Amino acid sequence: MQGTRVSYPPAVTIALEEAGKKGDRHTMIKLTRIYEPASSADGARYLVERLWPRGMKKTALRIDAWLKDVAPSTTLRRWFNHDPKKWGEFQRRYRRELNANPDATRPILNAAQRGNVALVYSSRDAEHNNAVVLKEYVEEKLEKKSNPPRKSAA
Repeated sequence: MQGTRVSYPPAVTIALEEAGKKGDRHTMIKLTRIYEPASSADGARYLVERLWPRGMKKTALRIDAWLKDVAPSTTLRRWFNHDPKKWGEFQRRYRRELNANPDATRPILNAAQRGNVALVYSSRDAEHNNAVVLKEYVEEKLEKKSNPPRKSAA
């Protein structure tokens, strides 16, 4: 099969080129609702809720770990109450909690360095939930690891 070229769609090609520039393979962090079926492309699956989702049997859920400590505190969760008007402040407060507890995100960061990760959440609102903030937070941390600040010449 010498000389055979593989043709990828443009989006995949760009992702592969970017991964090659960084010297690592492309990792995707995906958000998936608890009630959606698991996919083989998910990679490591982490439930990122403080409370177990209603109506879900532990035996029916395919997750690698339940990371309760990475979820917002009970106080913050109750204050937010899934109110989109509080979204901006929720993000700030939740990021403050994540910064104060770096060990909580370590399993996700470690898994993301090895492959794909799915952050599993239970909220009905796909745009205003802790998993959205957590995904952005983890991606920023991974970006900092792959592109450390350069020392200036003095």
